[in-house]
Amino acid sequence: MGWLVWILAFAAVLAAGPLFVLGFGNIELNQHWREADRSSSGLAPRPDEHRDAVLQLYAARAYNWRGAFAVHTWIATKPSGSPTYRVYEVTRWDLSTVYSETTAPDRVWYGNPPEVLADLRGAEAEPLIETIAEAAARYPLQHEYRVWPGPNSNTYTAWLLRQVPELGAELPPTAIGKDYLVEHRLGLAPMPSGTGYQFSVGGVFGAGIAWAEGLEITILGLVVGIDPGDRAIKLPGLGRVGFRRHGPAG
Repeated sequence: MGWLVWILAFAAVLAAGPLFVLGFGNIELNQHWREADRSSSGLAPRPDEHRDAVLQLYAARAYNWRGAFAVHTWIATKPSGSPTYRVYEVTRWDLSTVYSETTAPDRVWYGNPPEVLADLRGAEAEPLIETIAEAAARYPLQHEYRVWPGPNSNTYTAWLLRQVPELGAELPPTAIGKDYLVEHRLGLAPMPSGTGYQFSVGGVFGAGIAWAEGLEITILGLVVGIDPGDRAIKLPGLGRVGFRRHGPAG
């Protein structure tokens, strides 16, 4: 019976964070997706007012109960002088990159406000925008999607970030699916920030260590860890807890 107690205790630890978010967070469980807010959050510079290049990485709590566990991530780019943004994301209903001339790149994700994880402008952003566009065209899993453990929207974003290590951006621990390694489903790959390495077994179990992310351990797709650089711990559902660079989504 001792092993059963340990298993139940372990499961309780993994579930505590998501349950806390469900109970005390701003997760809307009863709202239909057609009625959910999808307006601009005002985080992206308007192209008619900001002609320089813009590259932004976003995250927002996932829709409905999934938001207790995970965030949805995407990348938005605007080359210098362009009147529109290009939004790179994968959704369950559109397994490809999305290019829109009218959709705001900083839209609220079905009622959940986004946060900016990385924001580059001008000459710093311009060469990376072209690299991301080229990488998006060769994403190997264009027509594959699975909520858990991946490949999903966060798998796609993490894969793109690995193609532009110069960006040095990290994804929050709540970006479930980021540890599903596209080319190396059982093996070693760079962490999304490009500042360290990780191994993963199908995105279900694994571990990684990097200068940006710190130490992460993946258990059933959920991440626990410690980030000495941010003086924070990482917990399922709650994300990064402590002094951190990023906002409340992760």
